[in-house]
Amino acid sequence: MSSYTLISTVAIGLLLSVSAACADSRAAESAAPASYRHAGESIGTVRQVYDGKLYPDIQVNTFRNIDRLFPTRTVARGKTVSTLPLSKQPLLEFTYQVDGKTYDLYDVLSMNRVSGLLIIQNGEILFEKYLLGNDRDTRWMSMSVVKSITATLIGAAIHDGHISSIDDPIVNYLPRFNGTAYDGVTVKHLLQMSSGVAWNETYTDPTSDRRRMLEAQLSQKPSAILDLMAALPRAAKPGTVWNYSTGETQLAGALVQAASGKPVAQYLSEKIWSKLGMEADASWWLQSPDGLEIGGSGLSATLRDYGRLGLFWLNDGVITVDGKPQRALPQGWMQAAASRQVIGGKTVDYGYMLWPMHGNSYAAEGIFGQYVFVDPDAKLVVAMWSAQAKPLNRAGLDEYSFLEALSNYFQ
Repeated sequence: MSSYTLISTVAIGLLLSVSAACADSRAAESAAPASYRHAGESIGTVRQVYDGKLYPDIQVNTFRNIDRLFPTRTVARGKTVSTLPLSKQPLLEFTYQVDGKTYDLYDVLSMNRVSGLLIIQNGEILFEKYLLGNDRDTRWMSMSVVKSITATLIGAAIHDGHISSIDDPIVNYLPRFNGTAYDGVTVKHLLQMSSGVAWNETYTDPTSDRRRMLEAQLSQKPSAILDLMAALPRAAKPGTVWNYSTGETQLAGALVQAASGKPVAQYLSEKIWSKLGMEADASWWLQSPDGLEIGGSGLSATLRDYGRLGLFWLNDGVITVDGKPQRALPQGWMQAAASRQVIGGKTVDYGYMLWPMHGNSYAAEGIFGQYVFVDPDAKLVVAMWSAQAKPLNRAGLDEYSFLEALSNYFQ
């Protein structure tokens, strides 16, 4: 199974059951802030999103209004906006070849239903394009890109001393998991998804753990998902098997909250969002009103702010504030987070909830074609939104080939 399929499978696990359809409709009808240009647009339901049952116009409306689908918490920006200078040599002509066929940016934008593309190289914008009715003020869903953000916050908590070590047992911070299959699982195991705790990710199987997690989410009880995780059995010794588990992204969010003593969205704001010079607040889905953030999806932000997040990763978690560099992550964190892991003697194409790619590059990825891509060697950041027709396998052109071609172009 490809990494893209895995991401899609993980994110699609949020598919709502029929019993939630009415609640979906009520949420979809709720109003977004009046100052938001897209606030009055008709949108679909979460169930329709994951089923791939939205017509193109309503799908786009929904993707830029996902804060109307669930309770959310604001990720507040700071008082100043950082400059993203425009390059004096913008990217005007770019082509690449795959299997003897030549493609250009027009092909990528059109064939992949890209709704926003931002290319930053050497800290300057070389290309910026909004489509399908979007503009610079539009906020767009990130889906599984959020997993990488949650993992980054674990790094921030380690840097702040809220978490003593990546090798700490998670029960030090989440004592409710003492005596469960997670007893003996470390922070690193959680980041790698190598806990050894049994988990069936098959969202199409009504008896799977992922579907049981869905039922827990639908209950709207703040502790329901963590109660489910605490009841899971052990399948292997921690650190010996890699197994993608959506449930563990929720556990990661709970770890951030417990260690920092703050809501996850607030910690993201204080440590990163408010200091990076973001130009807009973001919003983050909650599992219940005033509850824990969804650790694996549901952040909505502007394209340039996703680009700034990519620059933060590119700079290894160092932020310049009032002309002075401030480190928000442990030194070398991003290199470790973006590297392939050896688990049980096997190399896995997965880092700390990031996907290693060609060379030293890596990406945070989400279904329907959402990417924050970073290539340290080329000093390249790409933020891309898309509205592909279905959650799975609907990219007209392979995104990895496109991103690798961009890297090669700048080296």
